[in-house]
Amino acid sequence: MRTAATRRSYGVKGAPYAFLLPATLLFLLFFALPIGYAVWLSFRKVKVSGLGLGSGARREVWAGFQNYTDAFGDSELLDGALRVLGYGCVVVPVMLGLALLFALMLDSDRVRLAPFTRLAIFLPYAIPGVVAALLWGFLYLPDVSPFYFVLDKLGLPQPDLLDGGPLYLALSNIAVWGGTGFNMIVIYTSLQAIPVEVYEAAKLDGATPTQIALRIKIPMVAPSLVLTFFFSIIATLQVFSEPTTLKPLTNSVSTTWSPLMKVYQDAFGKGDIYAAAAQATLIALVTLVLSFGFLRAANRRNRQEATR
Repeated sequence: MRTAATRRSYGVKGAPYAFLLPATLLFLLFFALPIGYAVWLSFRKVKVSGLGLGSGARREVWAGFQNYTDAFGDSELLDGALRVLGYGCVVVPVMLGLALLFALMLDSDRVRLAPFTRLAIFLPYAIPGVVAALLWGFLYLPDVSPFYFVLDKLGLPQPDLLDGGPLYLALSNIAVWGGTGFNMIVIYTSLQAIPVEVYEAAKLDGATPTQIALRIKIPMVAPSLVLTFFFSIIATLQVFSEPTTLKPLTNSVSTTWSPLMKVYQDAFGKGDIYAAAAQATLIALVTLVLSFGFLRAANRRNRQEATR
């Protein structure tokens, strides 16, 4: 028979698993299971018999890779991917550049009102994306925007930011405004972790604040820059809220402007959940491959620098 000490030992060993059980169940129910179901749907399709009327006229059958083949040949999906690529080329460098600049400025010895400044820069990130897109959308509308009113009174040109090429800048501005604060906090936290002795040694060697920032601070927060770049790439590939919210305000944003909008339109507009599942799976695979490849390249570079 088990003694009290043995039962107590089993209880101690099983405690971590008991704490992990709720999170594991939630992960399986609301993350792993939906992903598995979406992948399963991507290999299915609806077969219509006759006129499609009556019982059994429409039934779900195995489609193999047909949905994936159709997705690769879908011009709307490819065009959406190209638009997101151009959007990301604007958003990612500008957002990370501003985040790094703000973090370096806040880490300076001469900064004043640092707590208020950190909060002011971070606050836009706390605003939901839909609310932020609505806010900026009305600021972009000539009839209601105070900016256009001021430009009109000053006799200055009033560009239409919701049409043509400026639309990319308008959408990018929303993402940069909302995401810079989060990335700044990540980089600033890494800067705060750098030992003060490193800065003191650099100052004794005659290094200026600019030299300290370029040759000490930025190289030492490189892992944080990699992390923020990783998050920014994922967010860019999954852009959905901003163009969807701005769509009622302009005809320049189509229902398939981004790949995720195309997935949403096929699933809930056309009712073809099987094609939408295949497209969503492809987007997830592309995100995984890009993220894994970038992280692997970053780790290889770090190992090379460590061996020097």
